Amino acid sequence: MPDSLPDLGAGAQRSRLLEMLSEAGARRVLSRPAPDLGLAEHLPFPFFAIVEQKEMRTALLLSVINPAVGGVLLIGPRGTGKTTCVRSLTDLLPYTEVSVCPEGCLPTDLDGDGNPDVCPECRHKLEAGEPITRLEPVKLVELPLNARLDDVVGGVNERIAVQQGRVRLERGILARADQHLLYIDEVNLLDDVIVDAILDAASQGSYTVRRGAMSGTYRSRFVLIGSMNPEEGRLRPQIMDRFGLRVPVQGLASRSERLEVYERVRRYQNNRRRFLSEWAMTTAAAREDIAMARDLLKETTLSDEAVEIGLSLVQEMGVDSHRAEYAMFEAARARAASDGRNRADVDDIRSVAPMALRQRRSQFMLEFFARQTEEDDAIRERIDTLVEQWK
Repeated sequence: MPDSLPDLGAGAQRSRLLEMLSEAGARRVLSRPAPDLGLAEHLPFPFFAIVEQKEMRTALLLSVINPAVGGVLLIGPRGTGKTTCVRSLTDLLPYTEVSVCPEGCLPTDLDGDGNPDVCPECRHKLEAGEPITRLEPVKLVELPLNARLDDVVGGVNERIAVQQGRVRLERGILARADQHLLYIDEVNLLDDVIVDAILDAASQGSYTVRRGAMSGTYRSRFVLIGSMNPEEGRLRPQIMDRFGLRVPVQGLASRSERLEVYERVRRYQNNRRRFLSEWAMTTAAAREDIAMARDLLKETTLSDEAVEIGLSLVQEMGVDSHRAEYAMFEAARARAASDGRNRADVDDIRSVAPMALRQRRSQFMLEFFARQTEEDDAIRERIDTLVEQWK
């Protein structure tokens, strides 16, 4: 249908209604330029363009290669590149298998007999040879600092409740982060209620939301990445222990390195596309290496010497949490896989041990157990005295 009205001849009057219809024509609307909504294109700073900060980048890469590492906590003053480094991971993230079932069923879910532990619909699909998963790129899901509890765990969809008069539970940020990376900036400033919800979801791998008579259980197997400025407050020990690797991030001391940071940021700000193209080949090669390392990780083991050295180190350090050696061993396996090896050795333990073990010893708990030992000894001595008196 033409956008313009036909010529009716001299003296003929145009219908105002036809003019209005013509103005609303689909072709004319489509031909108009799209309005500028102020939306920015996602062009993160290249991961490998970050100057130095090797330990921070290594910890993040190990957590991407092996989610079992348990996540990363970056601790340092503002302006040292913590958030920039985390967000730059988006160009390196591999693909992961995501369930297409509302219940989150996966073909790797097996019961005690080795049979698929899935819902009836997914069991029927598997028997018919149909897939119940699809490949999706791993995402970086950010938790806003002002998020409400319902935003985090999920709740009633208020819009549908008002418009359609029916109640429906919506997934929260934790459920959407399943099999992805969950990033929390300023994690030490989170509300305690939200911290407790994250801790519970991270430890169980799933969580349940109840709103009145309705309830829903959602998977929440995510890699937790946090950053914080210790000047703004301490982090609760419960959530600190959840981070497998801890990395202190300081400003660069070298004048030449600081100048290089300035030059790269300036080039990035002036022409982001050109700057990204300079690092495109490095980024693409790293993405392939990460995918290969994740595949090799499935058959990567620890040498006996690495296990013995690692366990002895944890004991001599006086670390109580069993997450210490777990994070250290899984990080060592990830490091070996990233190097193309299927066996982690002592050198891998030596490289990842500081990240996995630092800040795990609690002086309070050491003093607590020491006082408890003294009290126990006093109780036993008193028992021995009473026994001698009874005789």
